[in-house]
Parts: sequence; C-alpha cells; structure tokens
Amino acid sequence: MNKLELLRTFVRVSELSSFTLAGENLGLPRSTVSEHVQALEALLGTRLLQRTTRKVQATQDGLVLYERSKDLLSHMDEIEGLFRQDEASLTGRIRVDLPNILARRLVMPSLPQFMDRHPNLELEISSTDRRVDLLSEGFDCVVRIGAQPDQSVVARHLGDFPMVNCASPAYLARYGVPQTLEDLAQHRLVHYVGVLGSRSEGFVYEEGGQVKRLPMAGSVTVNSTDAYESACLGGFGLTQVPRTGMQPHLDNGELVTVLPQFTAPAMGISLLYARQRHLPLRVRVFMDWLGDLIRCAL
Repeated sequence: MNKLELLRTFVRVSELSSFTLAGENLGLPRSTVSEHVQALEALLGTRLLQRTTRKVQATQDGLVLYERSKDLLSHMDEIEGLFRQDEASLTGRIRVDLPNILARRLVMPSLPQFMDRHPNLELEISSTDRRVDLLSEGFDCVVRIGAQPDQSVVARHLGDFPMVNCASPAYLARYGVPQTLEDLAQHRLVHYVGVLGSRSEGFVYEEGGQVKRLPMAGSVTVNSTDAYESACLGGFGLTQVPRTGMQPHLDNGELVTVLPQFTAPAMGISLLYARQRHLPLRVRVFMDWLGDLIRCAL
C-alpha cells in the first residue's frame, strides 16, 4: 500500500476530526479511510487516533506524526511539480468557499477558462457569506471581503473594493434623493449583519480621515450579499456595497448612486488558507488564478 497515500489520509482525518468528512474530502469511502489509518498504525506500531462516539482526536504520537507529515507531503507536492511542464496533468480535488456575489458575477463565468487548462481537476465550490472554519469544514482556501481578524489563517491581500451608496429609483421617488447627512433622518437603510440578531453599524462614511457611523432606521436586515442586493433592487432602502458588485445595476439604471461624498472606506478582499495545512501544487495553481482574476476586476 502507498505509504504517502496513507499519510495523506491520516493528515486529512486529523484536520477534520472525522473519518466520514475525510472520506468525502478525499473522494474515498469511509471504510477505505479507516483501512488506511489502521494500516499506518500497524506499520508504525502505535495508536495515532483516539476514536470516540463523538469525534476523532489525535494521540500524542499522532500529533507528532501530523506535524512531520504536513512538511513531508508539502515537499512531495513540490517535487512532483518540479519537472512538470504540462499543467493539464494536475489532478485531485479542490474545495473553495466564495462570497455569493463574487461567485455568481465573477468566478463562475470565468471558471471554464481555468478548467480547460486543467481538465483533470475537480472543484467543489461553496458560496456563502458566513465565516467558515477552513480546517473543520475541509476547505483548501476561501475568499472573504472585509477585515480578517482570525490569526489562525494566512490572508493573502488581493486589493480593495471601492464602496458606493445606492438605492432604487422607486425608493428615491418615494423618499426623495438625500443631499446631506441630515437628510438621512428621513430615509431607511437596508441593514447588513454577519449574524442575524447582531447590531448593524448603520450608515458608515469617511470624513476628515475618520470613519464615522450614523444610526439609521430600516425595516429589513439581511445576512447575505444576494439578499442585500435584492432588498436594494426591491426598494427597501439605501445600501452601501462594493461598486464592482452593483456596477451592472448602476449601468442599466436599476440603481442610482447617492451621497457620493460620504462613502464607506474601501473593503479589502483576501484569499485565506489555513496555516496548519500544506498547499498541494493544484491548490497553489488555483489560488494564483483566482487571485489574478480578482485583481483584474478591481
């Protein structure tokens, strides 16, 4: 049995704390994952994983092997790609999570170009706006917009999205076009929060080099970019969004820019991956392509 494959299986089980999730991530039956781990334990003569009814946890020996295996597998991936000239020979599965609007507007329309160059790769693409756990959910990389306080991940900064305030013509016909910050007292804001039930920041703007926040009324609160976009188009209030995502609606007149002198600070966009996980060549190639795609769109 291929010892490197045994190590790959063991590493993924350790990261996901689950034989089932590791099997799904590797494209293997759960029984095969279990066999790989048992074979590796027999080969090394030690228990590597402690199995309970609730989760799988590495033993002390397992933790030592996990740290050594990550480096070994990373080096092997580099060696395998050292003399590879044909990128079409890349194989394996990549799991990525993207913000909804970015996946729909930018990545999915451009993805055929990447897949044509790498026909043997398999992509699993999740589209969410929530914060995901790269290790426990088995993601190779994720793209996120906004501040990234999580120190357990590596954040590759790709650029910044300039912001825009906008509303639908129907909303402005009903409430009027705001000209000053004082006018916002008579207006409504579509509130966006990461978790429903948390407090909205209100209307955010820069003035004199400082970021300020103005509480505003609003009847609709959302926690996804798709719902945010739909609420704005539906006339539920003002929104503050990256211009790139709303540009098609601004171009065709479905949305109108307001208060351009009081926009929110530009939002950074980052490509994230776990510090604890080695990056196979296929993941690095995909991340490079994704980073270039996003930079060109800024």
